Amino acid sequence: MLSNKRIIITGAAGTLGQAAAACASGQGAHVIGLDIIEATSIPNSDEYHRVDLLDATATQDCLRDLGEIDAILNIAGGFAMGVSASDPSDEQWDLMFRLNVTTMRNATRAAVPALRAGGRGAIVNVGALGALSGAADMSAYCCAKSTVMRLTESLSEELKNEGVNVNAVLPSIIDTPPNREGMPDADFDSWVSPDKLAEVMCFLASDAASAIHGVLLPVKGLV
Repeated sequence: MLSNKRIIITGAAGTLGQAAAACASGQGAHVIGLDIIEATSIPNSDEYHRVDLLDATATQDCLRDLGEIDAILNIAGGFAMGVSASDPSDEQWDLMFRLNVTTMRNATRAAVPALRAGGRGAIVNVGALGALSGAADMSAYCCAKSTVMRLTESLSEELKNEGVNVNAVLPSIIDTPPNREGMPDADFDSWVSPDKLAEVMCFLASDAASAIHGVLLPVKGLV
């Protein structure tokens, strides 16, 4: 479905990023991986660029040098819990918004000019099923991912008449090593596998999803 497409994947070195890169590559895409790690290359990517997505100028420079692109999968992000909504510290709040909102916003606004120039493209974001409502000791994460979802809807309204699809997936718990380590007694089989979530994201990046705009798509697994 992605044959000859130039696909940017942020957070490409992580578990979901690697799954998305493998899926896109398997469908014939030219995969451009972006991440913060020091490396000359990473698996499943045709090219790799180290960039700090928290740095708006560096992100703009990086994407401008990439030339034509067909889609961007905004996977870079992070999760933390354990601080109450009334906690006096701003540390976790700032961290969750920087990792989940600022990275996505910087990457997206750097990608939009190229997508507009091509007259066709896709932006796929990662929200969270758990952020559809508030949860105890998860306020910072829920608020950050809720912002990602509202930005997805706003961007869709702004870009859909220019041929650019903007959508988001809303996973429940993704089956990653850190999540297994943090919840060792959970039923891992009920979680969403990175490979299956990646397939949904690659579909939303494909021409087959050209009629889908502003959707927040739950990907629940068996949860």
